[in-house]
Amino acid sequence: MTIQYTQDHEWIEINGNSATVGITQHAQDALGDVVFVDLPEIGKSYAAKDAAAVVESVKAAADVYMPASATVTEVNEALRADPSLANSDPMGAGWFFKITLDNPAELDGLMDATSYSAFADAAH
Repeated sequence: MTIQYTQDHEWIEINGNSATVGITQHAQDALGDVVFVDLPEIGKSYAAKDAAAVVESVKAAADVYMPASATVTEVNEALRADPSLANSDPMGAGWFFKITLDNPAELDGLMDATSYSAFADAAH
């Protein structure tokens, strides 16, 4: 499994044509305490960069974008019940949704952990 990162501060853990998507540590730091998530509908298809979910915090609301064209196969009901998981464990229990990729090659432009860390530091 490979984890890659978008410029919009999502992470995607890729396992063949399936993947799990969430927000990065940097994103949750910027948002502050997450109080609500609006997750996508299972079975819905999205194009790359479509807004697929919304995360609301005490500071702001932000869209969570689809990293590549895909269909949603599962959403994190635990996150819906306890949005603070996006803060306490953004790269683990705080994942947002799982997808089946239409075209995994669309992920070729994403960043690895080292590149993303440099990008996030520069954005600070």
